[in-house]
Amino acid sequence: MKRLLPLLALLVALTTVPVAIISCADDEATPGSATPRPPQPEEPEEEDPLAPTLTATVRNYQAKLTAYHFNYHSTDPYGNPAILSAAITVGDEVVKQLKKKARGLVIYNRVSAFQEDDSPTGGEQTAEKILAGSGLIIISADHYGFGATADKHQAYGIGIPNAQSSVDALLAAKKLLPKLGFTWDNKILFNIGYSQGGQTALAVVRVITEQHPDLKITHTITGGGTYDLCESYRQFIQRDYSDHPATIVAVLLAFNEYFHLGIPHANIFKEPLLSHIDDWFYSKEYSVGTLDRLIGYIPASDYLTEEMCDLESPTAQKFMAAFQQEDLCSGWTPLQDEHITLVHNKSDLTVPVANAELFYAFAHDEQGLYNLKMEVKDWGSQFGQSAHETGGIWFALNCINKISSTLGILPWVDVFSIDVF
Repeated sequence: MKRLLPLLALLVALTTVPVAIISCADDEATPGSATPRPPQPEEPEEEDPLAPTLTATVRNYQAKLTAYHFNYHSTDPYGNPAILSAAITVGDEVVKQLKKKARGLVIYNRVSAFQEDDSPTGGEQTAEKILAGSGLIIISADHYGFGATADKHQAYGIGIPNAQSSVDALLAAKKLLPKLGFTWDNKILFNIGYSQGGQTALAVVRVITEQHPDLKITHTITGGGTYDLCESYRQFIQRDYSDHPATIVAVLLAFNEYFHLGIPHANIFKEPLLSHIDDWFYSKEYSVGTLDRLIGYIPASDYLTEEMCDLESPTAQKFMAAFQQEDLCSGWTPLQDEHITLVHNKSDLTVPVANAELFYAFAHDEQGLYNLKMEVKDWGSQFGQSAHETGGIWFALNCINKISSTLGILPWVDVFSIDVF
């Protein structure tokens, strides 16, 4: 206490010095008198024009979590500035048990969305419900075509622009979270996604590597993603079938629009699908399962034109050239300390296992990324699901095991009691 008194006296003296100097300056006009200086209005803090904006707070009592919806600055699929939307999801574990200090952050790159309420701010929280019990704070971007850009067509399967929106959502969330009263372990950042989200998660690694090398991802877990769209399309045409035909249609629509291919829909699709592109796909009224049934589990050649089924045709070649621009199995160099796990079902008839094999050959064998692990097995079709959806269950199990082991906690949920990501 004796040592504190001189320090306190010094602080008091320092805080009064400016006032004394100002008073002396005023005294020069009227010697011998001190005219009080009128109080000056405080200058407002300069606003950050790129600051994220909180748009809604949604409480889910049953799932014991709260979602904070926000808008933020990013880019559209053309690379132009755009306002996009995302959700920050915080489980009660963070608030009550961890006193608002989360164990870390996780970028969750969502699976395929075809309806507005499939998006994070649209109400879809399946993955967030699973992850919330980990004590991590989850950041989930809607991606272009949903939420704040719901009036636009979605950029389905265009990995790098979607990854850009995920990375920008992360950066915006890190600005917003302290204002919401949350802190987190800054050394922990997971990056996960399955199916379309798997492609996005791997593209997130590329975007961070090339634009934000100061950001360190603890572990990326990606599953069932199209890392090589050209090979995926080749195998799809050779097989003449997909378990989820709606995803093929969505990819072709997105690349035709956002890569300015200008190919008439009549040159891509056959009837009756051709007449229903607007009301089935652009309306965003139907789930992927409903769209699959509307198209039918039929040969691809029954709903795609001959020129789309001929890989050497000028039309197919335009698409292949566009697909090559989104290739994640070439054209970049992952950081050597990157930790990535690839999960894939060998029986997958939606996204062929060649995607995982080709990325492994590129990153591990060619680039020397020795922290790249393969979790590729033949899980078949289980639990009444397609092989692609079955792979999603095993992907979820890998996520829970990897997160819990990294954090030093017990697995917090039984993956076999949940829906796929």
